[in-house]
Amino acid sequence: MADKLIIFDTTLRDGEQSPGASMTKDEKLRIARQLERLKVDVIEAGFAASSNGDFEAVKAIADTIKESTVCSLARAFDRDISRAAEALQGARSARIHTFIATSALHMEKKLRMTPDQVYEQARSAVRFARNLTGDVEFSPEDGYRSDVDFLCRVLEAVIDEGATTINVPDTVGYAIPELYGNFIRTLRERIPNSDKAIWSVHCHNDLGMAVANSLAGVKIGGARQVECTINGLGERAGNTSLEEVVMAVKTRRDYFGLDVGIDTTQIVPASRLVSQTTGFVVQPNKAVVGANAFAHASGIHQDGVLKARDTYEIMRAEDVGWSANKIVLGKLSGRNAFKQRLQELGIDLESEAEINAAFTKFKELADRKSEIFDEDIIALVADESVTSEQEHFRLVALSQHSEMGERPQAKVVFGVGGEECRAEAQGNGPVDASIKAIESRVQSGAEMVLYSVNAITSGSTESQGEVTVRLQLGGRVVNGVGADPDIVVASAKAYLAALNKLHSKAERVAAQG
Repeated sequence: MADKLIIFDTTLRDGEQSPGASMTKDEKLRIARQLERLKVDVIEAGFAASSNGDFEAVKAIADTIKESTVCSLARAFDRDISRAAEALQGARSARIHTFIATSALHMEKKLRMTPDQVYEQARSAVRFARNLTGDVEFSPEDGYRSDVDFLCRVLEAVIDEGATTINVPDTVGYAIPELYGNFIRTLRERIPNSDKAIWSVHCHNDLGMAVANSLAGVKIGGARQVECTINGLGERAGNTSLEEVVMAVKTRRDYFGLDVGIDTTQIVPASRLVSQTTGFVVQPNKAVVGANAFAHASGIHQDGVLKARDTYEIMRAEDVGWSANKIVLGKLSGRNAFKQRLQELGIDLESEAEINAAFTKFKELADRKSEIFDEDIIALVADESVTSEQEHFRLVALSQHSEMGERPQAKVVFGVGGEECRAEAQGNGPVDASIKAIESRVQSGAEMVLYSVNAITSGSTESQGEVTVRLQLGGRVVNGVGADPDIVVASAKAYLAALNKLHSKAERVAAQG
């Protein structure tokens, strides 16, 4: 039998560290359920000690997920580790992932600790975590840029203390595939007790080599766990892309000789859910999950594929979850059919009231849009997932007027807390006028650093528009996502969604990169 490659997904933790990609508890839980359907081995649900909100999200995921191991990150402090263990109490299978920086640069400039102090803290943290759970992962942050002799000393000690997985991160994306693979192999060869732990790789994409480095760590270094995210989501240039690693290992099994337990037909649904939840659009030419991943424009390619698809396709689109857009429901569809489709899409609404509210929104959409696709339903539910407590700002009504030669104007009615505000403004276009109208009353002072529009489904001008607005204020960066057949309405929804996140005072502690 071939060895198994463990897939450790950190979309909900490291992926969420992308500026603006923070998610609510309900959004995290929905993605975790999809990761479970994807049959991910380990789900890193968050960083429980970073905030009460993240603690509650980790706890909810631990209480819900049954088929995957649920993991929480924790700095090498007893308080962090205790908080992680508390959040994971309800998990059928739990893991604590603790870390401390080991590179000379990080120890001196960030931690202001000596190597001996770091060594002792790493040992102490793993020993403490091992008393709380039988599954402990240790990461030396900035491990790839650490002194090899010191790193060997630390890793040998934490394995002695009971660490069951050793993860070697390329925290800043500095590695080169051959060098990184040899680095992992050197560590495993030099550390006497290296066979007592599973070795893992965690690579960032700053030089565009995260997937290549991870696979080199597996093939050359002998690692048997890869830490990755859906769509390669992550801070700076992102993390190792789950879909690319999985399909590389499956497509080139002749080379890697490894098995993965992933249900690959769930890859595209997971990609779409993460993209629509975070507002981070997948580029069309992205491998495996991009809209053009299986498209052929060249006449020679088209001819070859028609004669024999393997002339130009090394994977089947349907194997990763691509299928022709299917009309699933229409305005004559009933509530039971809608509820059944939610279940098929993996959307679990907690109460009948939530289902009724979503169904009402569905009927409203069906009156305006004759063809309802799965993506529309996902966007609709995502749009409704913000609770009333979190929804400080809420769009009530919008009207706008625009014609050539005249300056566009907009009138907006929106809720602020329990009150309604009315505002109007002119702008360079109807979207600009609508947002200026809102800002004239809110006066947030936030800087808009991104505005993007994406069609939720392709092939029709009737498609819903999905708008992402990214705002920056006082060092905080947040994304707001809005969807509607009217792009001006979608823009106002997205802007208000971003303002809701700015209004939330939840503070986060920076975690490992």
